[in-house]
Amino acid sequence: MAKFSRIEVASKMYETGIIPVFYNPDFEVCKNVVKACYLGGIRVFEFTNRGDFAHETFSKLNKWVLNEIPEMILGVGSVVDSGTASLYIQLGTNFVVSPVLIEDIAKVCNRRKILWAPGCGSLTEISKAEELGAEIVKIFPGSSVGGPDFVKAIKGPFPWTSVMPTGGVAPNKENLKKWFDSGVSVVGMGSRLITKDILKTHDYKLLEKNVKETIQLILKIRSL
Repeated sequence: MAKFSRIEVASKMYETGIIPVFYNPDFEVCKNVVKACYLGGIRVFEFTNRGDFAHETFSKLNKWVLNEIPEMILGVGSVVDSGTASLYIQLGTNFVVSPVLIEDIAKVCNRRKILWAPGCGSLTEISKAEELGAEIVKIFPGSSVGGPDFVKAIKGPFPWTSVMPTGGVAPNKENLKKWFDSGVSVVGMGSRLITKDILKTHDYKLLEKNVKETIQLILKIRSL
């Protein structure tokens, strides 16, 4: 079962302001990426369910995290059906992220008090997600559904909504300032943070450095 409650997960998401989003079939690569992100200051990490036997890699990774870096909150993303959500809950996931709004996933997660963040692309979907108990909604793909302007627009009638954009988020001041100024609570970031070059050269120290600088940048932007 999940080590962290959904309240703890949400609080840590808001506190850190960034969630790395990553998948690789190689456990050793995943372990090194998660460890580098942890050393850089990350405390919430999303492993995406995007390959055959991904759940087996997640299971091994989650056991390693629990033993080696127990403060890290590991969850799963790219979940598109309730059966997959149940599978990862059985493997100890602390949260479930979906690119779409699926009511059955909400029911499965709510029964086990697992934080569920569905992907939404309209105010109607956001309203439905919150009706189903979503604490935070994922805007995906963030840049394609309207970017920061879309977030700013929905925060007018829905000021209570917590938004996490993924897709179109980059680790630079100009991009991050637009997103946080629009009212997002946290951002998801994948290949622009965990780049192909870093993975190719296994330069995990560079990843740690980039993560640390990105977190510091977000903290500075939020304080303005």
